[in-house]
Amino acid sequence: MSKETRQQVAQAVRAVESKKGEDLAILEMDRTTGPFTDYFVVCTGTNPRQIQAISDEVERGLQSMGAGPTSIEGYNQAEWVLLDYVDFVVHIFSEQARKFYDLERLWKSAARLTPADLAKKPSVRPAPAKKKGAKPAGKPVRKAVRKSTRKSTSARGSKKSKPRRSAGAKPKTKAKKKGR
Repeated sequence: MSKETRQQVAQAVRAVESKKGEDLAILEMDRTTGPFTDYFVVCTGTNPRQIQAISDEVERGLQSMGAGPTSIEGYNQAEWVLLDYVDFVVHIFSEQARKFYDLERLWKSAARLTPADLAKKPSVRPAPAKKKGAKPAGKPVRKAVRKSTRKSTSARGSKKSKPRRSAGAKPKTKAKKKGR
């Protein structure tokens, strides 16, 4: 999380505030949850035109710093506009969409910052402690698990499992007795 990234996030926040974006939240993503970005800037617009105006102002402000979004999603519908700047993502929601998706709850492990916090030196969060005998990060190793063919039984009221038939065997049927 470089100083340049924090300055760009601060510029995005100023742009949101200049267009009267409501309920502004700055989330510093937790490194231990495997984040794909460092920050989320989340705000609400009152109508589609304001949501687009906020998006335009964020783009304009960051373009003056030499930063352009790698992706813009949802601009035409203006329910949820997403501006992806790789190191941070700006989310501009309508009120209904923000309540529905509730990103702050979804990413509750993220630290909430104020605009003043962005001017401070970034806090260095320690990496999670390694467990003794833990394997290095990389692809997870999957252990082969053999599924049991028997049904498990519980202590009370257990049922006996039915014997399994082979694939080609026909079920046994009782022969009917012919009466004379």
